[in-house]
Amino acid sequence: MTQTAPAGAPALKPPARPLGQLAFDLCLWGGIAAVLIASFAPAEIWKFPRLFSGSDNMRLFGQAFLNPDFDLLPFFIAQMWLTIQMAMWGTALAVFLAVPLGLLGARNIAPAAIQWPVRRVMDILRSVPDLVIGMVFVVAVGLGPFAGVMALALNTGGVLGKLFSEAVESIDKGPVEGVRATGAHKLQEIAWGVIPQVAPLWTSYALYRFESNSRAATILGLIGAGGIGQILFDSLNSFAYSRVAAIAVVIVVAVTLIDLLSQAIRSRLI
Repeated sequence: MTQTAPAGAPALKPPARPLGQLAFDLCLWGGIAAVLIASFAPAEIWKFPRLFSGSDNMRLFGQAFLNPDFDLLPFFIAQMWLTIQMAMWGTALAVFLAVPLGLLGARNIAPAAIQWPVRRVMDILRSVPDLVIGMVFVVAVGLGPFAGVMALALNTGGVLGKLFSEAVESIDKGPVEGVRATGAHKLQEIAWGVIPQVAPLWTSYALYRFESNSRAATILGLIGAGGIGQILFDSLNSFAYSRVAAIAVVIVVAVTLIDLLSQAIRSRLI
């Protein structure tokens, strides 16, 4: 049953957004649209029809992928396991790096004299590509998985540090003030008032980055960091597309299993 306003009462008007917010939204989305239009040619979006004009080449390429060669499957699985181990160590070292960076980079924890330079360090770690960091370590320690581990650790440390600091900045001040009222010092405030609030979110971020690193570690094979990525690029360079297809299947299955495991861990810890 619908209700009507009493006679003589002013008619209710739907809520309207302030003019300033409408102008901001118009500038924001209009600016994004303008950038997309301006970048149409530089990004070579005009080549999209070639996906269909070159269908014969795509068909030949796809036929090889539809016939994966699993003759070396045990070797592929062993190399994929090595890649996962690289991702695990890279993520673990990144977490140890990100925890102090996240705390020192949070505005509500550290003073500006510390918080600002820590933020810039995290910017540097995030902005330098994994391949570049990996090349530095390849030069320093030689070819092999360790260079890939360190590349993942530094880059992921910068990413997790930013995410950790933003999680700290969004905490409820009540528990921290309650701990402070007991006469606790700064480290105790962090241990008992901050960490319990951010631990579930930090865990979720770390698990997500582990999933991402399991894929990113394959790219590091391009610089000789070992693992399934090195076998993948060797197969691509030798035009062994059936073998590439088998490697792709192994990677997809491994990443799917990691995702399922991460979901199970999140459901238990978060």
